[in-house]
Amino acid sequence: MKTKAVRINLENGLDARPVAQLVQEASKYESKIYMGSEDKKVNAKSIMGMMTLVLNNGEELIVTADGEDEELAVDNIEKFLTGN
Repeated sequence: MKTKAVRINLENGLDARPVAQLVQEASKYESKIYMGSEDKKVNAKSIMGMMTLVLNNGEELIVTADGEDEELAVDNIEKFLTGN
């Protein structure tokens, strides 16, 4: 299992379009992937779950992946969230 805190660096934060793109990115991996903020944790492959996070630019969230490609999943999701 790999867990990493990531600060969002997207102009409009995680609004509808970036959430849809993020769910597509997370769905590329076999690992189970969860994202959370404070005491809320959602499946990163669920667009409805991700929409409930409502995170803005500059906020931090925790990315957790568990599976064979967990390292790659967390690294690429971090790149997406930080705008790299």
